[in-house]
This record gives sequence, structure tokens and C-alpha cells, in this order.
Amino acid sequence: MLYYLLVPLKKYFIFFNVFRYITVRSALAGITALLIALILGPLLIKMLKKYKIGEEIRPDGPESHFEKRGTPSMGGILIIGATVSSTLLWGELTNSYVRLAMCTMLLFGLLGFWDDFLKIIKKESKGLIIRHKLFSQIALAGIIGFYLVFLGLTGEFSLQLSFPFFKKWIPYLGWLYLPWIILILVGSSNSVNFADGLDGLAIGLTFISATAFTALSYIAGHAVLSGYLDTVFVPPAAELTVFVGAMAGACLGFLWYNCHPAQIFMGDAGALSLGATIGVIAILIKQEFLLFMVAGVFILEAFSVLLQITYFKLTGGKRIFKMAPLHHHFELMGWSEEKIVIRFWIISIIFALFSLATLKLR
Repeated sequence: MLYYLLVPLKKYFIFFNVFRYITVRSALAGITALLIALILGPLLIKMLKKYKIGEEIRPDGPESHFEKRGTPSMGGILIIGATVSSTLLWGELTNSYVRLAMCTMLLFGLLGFWDDFLKIIKKESKGLIIRHKLFSQIALAGIIGFYLVFLGLTGEFSLQLSFPFFKKWIPYLGWLYLPWIILILVGSSNSVNFADGLDGLAIGLTFISATAFTALSYIAGHAVLSGYLDTVFVPPAAELTVFVGAMAGACLGFLWYNCHPAQIFMGDAGALSLGATIGVIAILIKQEFLLFMVAGVFILEAFSVLLQITYFKLTGGKRIFKMAPLHHHFELMGWSEEKIVIRFWIISIIFALFSLATLKLR
């Protein structure tokens, strides 16, 4: 909204011309979201404590986690609120990509909120039944996918699939893009959910991914940079930089209260929405395959769960890891929580830097 108020003032004061630039508004969106999260964080924590909306710890988890029982949860609403509010202030809301990214965050946030509500408020220990949760994710991803295919048929979105290192091979998928979108959104939302088990782990990894996608969004929407790096030029993606910048700021603000010892957890409201949002950003900027690098640690966490379940069923009860997801395995090996989180952050930064380096290698 501030975008529409401030930019017209350039006719009277040249200073206001700076608000036309995406880099300026992205930085301001990040700072605004950070401040919103920092300011409203204590109020949300106090409210959640008042109504005893605290985390339920699974009985088969590491014993060190039992002391976390009762820590305020559902903090994802703070991340979503800070991101969306900041985007509304600094973003150009006529951009269909920005609107879709916000809708994705809100829709998956509502699904995660309902899951948290069942677990925490209704005291249904497992929340949504797994098949119901998966069906809901597929349904939401399908709605988003149908909209993207519609945009593709009208020329606002490319239905060609871009492969890293293959400059000339960009097959047109048409309606086959729909299952690909569903796979990306469902997979990415669950991957973040699996990583949400240690203080600061998931939100720190998300901040790193969001920072990388801020740069990737800007490059995708910049004619000169995308041409120089030989990546797909997606003009509407430029404005996504403001949204992803806001998300990065919101994540950083939430980390202030989620670092060890955590004062609040994001819950499924945060994990599902952040994962799906990262996925839809990758789709919109035509960098779906880079998602596997940028969110490499999330992928490893999800893969460890899949590998553990498959091996357990095939071998009649044997395990590869002491416990899945992967971070629990290292906990049971004796690593401290802080050491696991920091080391996973470092690995995530390496993945993110490598993904950015591949742009020039093309």
C-alpha cells in the first residue's frame, strides 16, 4: 500500500523515486517483517501461555525433548502475519505472482493451523489423520496448480520445464505441469515439517533458503542478469523479490524467539506454509530443480524418514538410523542440540551458495 502512496510523490520530491526500485522495497519489506515479528513476538507468546496453547511432545521422541512440553506453539501465524503484512505495505499487489505466493502461504498456513488446533486445543495427539492431511495438501496444491496452468495457457506463466545445465532442452508440458506442481508443493511443505524438531533448526534453514530465493527471484526478473547468466527471464518474478525478502525478515524475527532455548515453536501452521511457499517460489521463477539444492537439508531430512520407513518394512523392523528424521539420529549419537542446529545451518549455507554458483556454470 505504501508503494502506491509513495511512488506518485516522485512528481513533487525526487527522493520518492527510490521506492520504484525493487531492491529498495525488498530491503524495506525484510526490515518491516523483522520488526513486526520482533515487536509482536512477546505479545503472541504471552497470549499463547495465557490460553495454555503449548507443544505436545511425542512419547517416542528423545528424552531431552520432554522438557519442551508446554512451550507455546502455533507461532507460524506470526511468520505468516509479518510476511503478508510487509508485502501488503511494500509490494505491487497487481502482480499475479505475488498474490499467488501470498495465497499459497495462507492456504497451507490454514491447513497447518487446523492440524495444530486438533493436536493442541482438541488434544488429539496425532492431529489430522495422515491420509487426510496428505489429501488436503494435494487438494490445495492442485488448486494452485490449476491456476498456474491457467496462467500458462493465457501466456502469464511458462509451461516449459527448465533444466539446469541443459540450455536448449526446455520441454513444453502443458497440463502435465499440474502433477509436477503438486509433487513440488506437497514435497516441499512436508520437508520443512520434518525438519521442525530442534530449537531454531527449521526456521534458520528457511531463512537461508529464503535469502537464496530472494537473489534468484531478482535475477529471474532482471532482463540483463538473466540474459548474462543464461537463465529463464520471468518479468513478473521481479516483484516476488519483495515478498521473499519479507519472508526472510519474518523468519529472522521469529528466530529471535525460537533459538535455543525456544520460547515459541512454529508448529505445522508455520512449517507447512513456509515449505509450500518456498516450493511455489521455485516454480514461479522456473528454478524447481535448484530447489533441491537450495533446500538440500530439508530434502535430506525428508529422505531420511522415507528411507527409514522403507528399510523398516522391508527388513521386518530393522533401522538405518537410530531415529528419523536425521537430526534425531545425531541427537541419539550424543551431539548437543546447538551443535546439530549450527552444523545443519552451515551445510544449508553451502547448498545455497552452490545453487547460486551453478547459475554461472550454465
